[in-house]
Amino acid sequence: MAGTGASPRPSSPSSPSSPPASRLARAEAFIWSTARVLEQRRFAYHFLTGESDAAADAVETALNAYGTEDDGYGHALEPDLRGPVSQPLHTGHALRVLDTIGRCSGRRADHVCRYLTAVSTAEGALPAVLPSQRGYPHAPFVPVVDDPPSELLATGPVVGLLHRNEVWHAWLFRATEFCWAAVDSLKTSHPYEIEAAVAFLDGVPDRSRARAAADRLGRLVREQRLAVLDPAQRDTYEVSPGYAPGEHHFPHDYAKAPESLACAWFTDEEMARSLDHLESEQQEDGGWPVNWRQWSPAVVLEARPLVTVEALRTLRAYGRPL
Repeated sequence: MAGTGASPRPSSPSSPSSPPASRLARAEAFIWSTARVLEQRRFAYHFLTGESDAAADAVETALNAYGTEDDGYGHALEPDLRGPVSQPLHTGHALRVLDTIGRCSGRRADHVCRYLTAVSTAEGALPAVLPSQRGYPHAPFVPVVDDPPSELLATGPVVGLLHRNEVWHAWLFRATEFCWAAVDSLKTSHPYEIEAAVAFLDGVPDRSRARAAADRLGRLVREQRLAVLDPAQRDTYEVSPGYAPGEHHFPHDYAKAPESLACAWFTDEEMARSLDHLESEQQEDGGWPVNWRQWSPAVVLEARPLVTVEALRTLRAYGRPL
């Protein structure tokens, strides 16, 4: 419509007489067709508007819709947890979004830390899911118990992001010590826990200790075959207990950008094969698939655009053409 200031419409899908649409153009059509407003705003910020302040404001406005009265986040921000109640996993998700737009600091961080303090365990760390989730739909692989334990899965990424953004708050002291103890004690693990450990180690201030811990975890990942090093041989890798069939993890899942400590775990050839595989996973509709257990069509619909934005960000971080 003339005079509305609307963005130009994306080009029409490829026809036999037109060149193939680019990877990014196909993803854009998928995002506009299926994504929540938050993922639409994130896609625009990262790939359409040059990461402008106005685009960051739009992302933050969309994220605020998931905020709760206790300074946390809820309303299925993390799609596998439905309902209006706040949860630590939702807050971790919100912090990742704020980090990607350069807004993970100041009053926002203070409010988040106030929430984290209120919901922490006696150890000063975070449970994955609070009992308040009971009564609302949630993934069957996410247990809801009366006295949930502290988990590296929930605490590590939050602590790492806050440190990386130079946030200082009393909550961080005990939570950081919990994460160090949890990482140092890992003898066996599973991919999502390792990813949480990497998120912590990539942001924690003690860089020499972080590098030493990451080196040990890298050996653990290879020894326990927690990363598929050759996608052509993925069927020879067992998935971790409780994971869905085919829920494998690849080098790019651990090292989402070249500056991650986990990047040193893999050879250039292994990482190249991993990124080739990530590229090949783009589906005909332009989006990337969800590989974890699919328990609700609505969750898959909401999660695929989120996965698509992250796949594109990883490919761009490694210099792959979009």
